[in-house]
Amino acid sequence: MWLAELIQRVFTGLDRAGEWLAPVGLRLLLAFEFGRAGLEKLGGDNWFHFIKEDFMFPFNVLPVGLSWFLATWTEILAAVALIIGLGMRFAVVSLIILDIVAWHSVHAGNGYNVCDNGWLLPLFFLVMLVTLLFTGPGKLSVDALIKGRFATA
Repeated sequence: MWLAELIQRVFTGLDRAGEWLAPVGLRLLLAFEFGRAGLEKLGGDNWFHFIKEDFMFPFNVLPVGLSWFLATWTEILAAVALIIGLGMRFAVVSLIILDIVAWHSVHAGNGYNVCDNGWLLPLFFLVMLVTLLFTGPGKLSVDALIKGRFATA
């Protein structure tokens, strides 16, 4: 009996902590990865002209410079949004679109292996992003703070 109560208390504590911490872990991991990619693009050479024909419509009709600009700033600004948890679902949808385009144009033809620039890593990102889309930013976010302010007003 005491063991069942102890296990129940532990699980209840984990559930409460998870409401605060689990989304933050996903948000920070994704912010690091997408933010790093955006900063590399910001200081790097535009290589989209090599793969523009592999982009999905409507991205394949955009000028390469505009595509590069949009990808760069989507990654950077969405990373900031993920870190602080502000406008997080909008940021997540933006990154889902970016991830699908990258998967289709860069990773799909390279097989499964991450070491071969394959599609496994974009799949992991997609699963994490969709999880955040459905669960929200969690309690440790500006979005939750704003929601709480309006709920009590």
